[in-house]
Amino acid sequence: MLDSHGYAALKAHDRLAPFSFQRRDLAPQDVLLELTHCGICHSDIHFVNNDWGLSSYPLVPGHEIVGRVTRTGSAVTKFKVGDWAAIGCIVDSCRKCSPCQAGDEHCCENYMTGTYGSMERDGSRPTYGGYSNNYVVDQRFALKLPNTLDPAAAAPLLCAGITTYSPLRHWQVGPGQKIGVVGVGGLGHIAIKLARAMGAHVVAFTTSRSKMEDAQRLGAHEAVLSSDKAQMQRHMGSFDFLLDTVSASHDINAYIQLLARDKTLVMIGMPAEPLAVFAMGLGFGRKRLASSIIGGMRETQEMLDFCGTRNVVCDIEQIAIQQVNEAYERVLRNDVKYRFVIDLASLRG
Repeated sequence: MLDSHGYAALKAHDRLAPFSFQRRDLAPQDVLLELTHCGICHSDIHFVNNDWGLSSYPLVPGHEIVGRVTRTGSAVTKFKVGDWAAIGCIVDSCRKCSPCQAGDEHCCENYMTGTYGSMERDGSRPTYGGYSNNYVVDQRFALKLPNTLDPAAAAPLLCAGITTYSPLRHWQVGPGQKIGVVGVGGLGHIAIKLARAMGAHVVAFTTSRSKMEDAQRLGAHEAVLSSDKAQMQRHMGSFDFLLDTVSASHDINAYIQLLARDKTLVMIGMPAEPLAVFAMGLGFGRKRLASSIIGGMRETQEMLDFCGTRNVVCDIEQIAIQQVNEAYERVLRNDVKYRFVIDLASLRG
């Protein structure tokens, strides 16, 4: 067993505090990472607070993980000691079902093993996340981090990046298309960058007048204040694709009206309460409402490679792990542009 330490919540709504635990010894296919950075995802806060009724404690959050390989199992061929590597939301799956065979491990019919808050496939121990000094993972579920990317700014790509990249790729966003990103936050800001890098004409929608200029700095060709009916009206029926990143309750029908015939709106923000959908608004024009969540290992590596060749990273604010509880409070106030990343060297301070 490997001695490890990090920050954990011991019960729901608890403040995170120092916590010592053990990782498994390396199996032949495993790599050991010394962690350098971990992003803070809003879902970390949901899990700490047990908002979805899925949490078990003690809980060490963190699934936007970057580090260096310090040891490899006897059968590892993908990495060598000293390599930069990354871990996202998945650390195992059944590997046998149709989705797993197709590279969609996140859709595993026997449920993926989450980077934290799950049980190992053999039921021996819980998984603890990346707010910690190290991680042991099967090489199949570790990702190669391009050397061109700043490790800190790349960390949120492991969740926010793949969550936005996957639907953009699946619905084949590219040159000659007009696409809209609803919301300019942790997900929305990287969606704007990715869609621009894919060659699309990007329009950002925000409820905040102060974010309109920022959206264009991030790469949007246009920014629309969604509360302004005249601005919305100008874009009616003109979009090839819309990516809705908003987690708060909002009027989805206002955006459905913006779609052109046979086009799709994809929701990735996951509001807690059901949204009312006007079916006739979908019917006229054969419009589609869909959803998406993270991506499989093959697609996540593709995303990292894409970002590496185009220097696409997240806008971040680095913090010491001792500031994590304050950072959670600021996330809840939308007081970050646009992702917090923990500098895990602070664990050793």
